[in-house]
Amino acid sequence: MSLYDGQDKTPLYDAIVRYANENKISFHTPGHKHGKGISKSFRQFVGEKVFRLDLSVMSEVDSLHEPSTVIKEAQVLAAKAYGADYSFFLVNGTTGGNQAMILSVCDPGDKIIIPRNAHKSVISAVILAGAEPVYIMPKIDETSDLILNLTPDQVDEACRRHPDAKAVLVTSPTYFGLTADLEAIAEIVHQHDKMLLVDEAHGAHLHFHPAFPKSAIDSGADMCVQSTHKHLAALSQGSMLHVKGVRVDILRLKTTLQMLQTTSPSYIILGSLDISRYQMVHGGEMALEEVIKICEEARGEINKIPGLSCLTREQVKKLPGIDLDVTKLTVSTKGLSYSGYDMAKILNSEYGIQTEMSDFQNILLFVSIGNTAKDLKKFVAALKKIVVDYKDLFLNQKKRKRIVFPTFVPRKELNPREALTKLTRKIPFKRSVGKVCAEIICPYPPGIPVLCPGEVVTQEIYNYLMSVLDSGARINGQSDGRLQTIKVLEDTPASSTGEKKLFAIG
Repeated sequence: MSLYDGQDKTPLYDAIVRYANENKISFHTPGHKHGKGISKSFRQFVGEKVFRLDLSVMSEVDSLHEPSTVIKEAQVLAAKAYGADYSFFLVNGTTGGNQAMILSVCDPGDKIIIPRNAHKSVISAVILAGAEPVYIMPKIDETSDLILNLTPDQVDEACRRHPDAKAVLVTSPTYFGLTADLEAIAEIVHQHDKMLLVDEAHGAHLHFHPAFPKSAIDSGADMCVQSTHKHLAALSQGSMLHVKGVRVDILRLKTTLQMLQTTSPSYIILGSLDISRYQMVHGGEMALEEVIKICEEARGEINKIPGLSCLTREQVKKLPGIDLDVTKLTVSTKGLSYSGYDMAKILNSEYGIQTEMSDFQNILLFVSIGNTAKDLKKFVAALKKIVVDYKDLFLNQKKRKRIVFPTFVPRKELNPREALTKLTRKIPFKRSVGKVCAEIICPYPPGIPVLCPGEVVTQEIYNYLMSVLDSGARINGQSDGRLQTIKVLEDTPASSTGEKKLFAIG
């Protein structure tokens, strides 16, 4: 394939292995000195060689901050493989990439249009940039209760209402694999003379098989970030940021990445990014063909199980401007008397099957090139058995009430960054309705904020978060892990009830 000419190299990985095999005496970091200082139990479990790949910045393996040899060559190869003009390796996940995109585009006070269901890393980037978020609330699907993706019409309306916005950020695919019509959105965004940024954390594989929805770069995005570790075979924290076109200030982006990324990057992670690109170029389409096949077979079998249903691409494509990555299996327990949380716990404790996440009525599986048909057959067999074995146990449970993500954007009193600089106090969460939140509150996974700094707590949001807690799910971001208290902006002197004044940061 001409697109992949010259892709027969892994320059960074080869340089790392070559240096490791030289067995030089180390008087440099890291302190374990090729594993010699690692504890015996750790070394016995993982083996000897992996520690020899854990290197420091040296001329033989290049520098991530100022790449000039093997890292530069590996990034050029990645850009060619993904159809981008530039690609950058990231060692702190897509979180760092989202922050780099926004900080390289927005100055303090600049508006950026983002979906309300954006990941918390997007919100943190807005705070760091001092930008002004303009939220679009995606619709909720009545059948599955899933948050859908943005539509071109929603983006067009937001651009018209906010002509001074610098950029539009879209999350595609969403956590559940729902993709936006990025081609139409890119055309609209560019017509309004703005940049399109895409949080494509869950779409690193899309470019490598024609049956998938089009990737962000292929659809005309100016920048996107992908978690190569989520759906391909890079190590955790390994991500890539891709750029295409002339709208991005590359020098500013590089400077921003230098500020955000560690000066001591993991060469094991970097090497795995180089290898992952090579793996996709050489046999990726064939491997993904098998993944699609086993997912569709499992989806068909699940949809035959009484009380369960698995979201299909045909269902999703009936919704305007939405498509589905079929490697995400969203299994609804809506037809049963127990929740997705219950189902996930049973699968884990009794069948040794760990799902990606669960919510009030769904469990979600990420299926990748690391899974086999045997894995999915075991999963389907477990579902069939659970539905029978637990029928009587859950039969007399009260009918579960419908609990969905709040369908409105909370009223914003302050810019989120400004809210983090104000004097705050901790109060009981049950007394927080009507107060201005001073922290990020989000159920995790998928890490979508329900409240951001500067937003007013409403009764609906309070009820939703209490339902999340009652279900046993985790809530992430707040200073009180149990959410018995919450930080709010100081509006009256603290009373004698034990309320504590403090600054929001720290």
